[in-house]
Amino acid sequence: MNSQGESRAPAPAVGLREVKKQETRRHISDQATRLFLRQGFDATTIAEIADAARVSKKTVTNYFPRKEDLALDHQDVFVAALASAVAARHPGESALGALRRSFAASVAAHDPVSGFTGPDFARMVADSATLTACVRGLHDRREEALGEALARAEGVAADDVVVRVAAALLGSVHRLLFQRIQHLTLAGLPAREIEATVAAEATQAFDLLEPSIGDLAVR
Repeated sequence: MNSQGESRAPAPAVGLREVKKQETRRHISDQATRLFLRQGFDATTIAEIADAARVSKKTVTNYFPRKEDLALDHQDVFVAALASAVAARHPGESALGALRRSFAASVAAHDPVSGFTGPDFARMVADSATLTACVRGLHDRREEALGEALARAEGVAADDVVVRVAAALLGSVHRLLFQRIQHLTLAGLPAREIEATVAAEATQAFDLLEPSIGDLAVR
């Protein structure tokens, strides 16, 4: 209803179209993941995915321009995760403090963004040079986004050396912890054991950064 109490007929139709698009995207992604896990990422073709999802190849590529996007379909969330944690830091909290807190919560929740993808998915990525390279690129983009967030928080240029070094240090810690979770997952450890191991190691890793950047970007 608008301010005059008149019905806005087009709104429901737009909403339904968007819901349908989301459902189609999810269905294609689900079918692609099923095939990737069963026969490997590199061995699976776009044509096979289209057949499984009962859509055309063009529809698949319209929703997912690259084949990697079908396997890693939450890339934007991953890339923005560290920058978002810094932006949402508490009053009086540093960037490092916010990232420590965010990572601890992510590990406790067994969040895939922190590396808890499950053994089948972890194996799929590890077995594909294409996906491994894609994940590496996502870590690089995440570090870049973090650097931009730190620069905004400090009120300095994005190429400020302190900000760049801080982003590199924090990005490296998160990259290593992600890889650690993946390694332990592939080794067959249960999620709870991985959580306990990585939580302790994360404390040690973040402690190393406290003396150098512990007061950076305090809100």
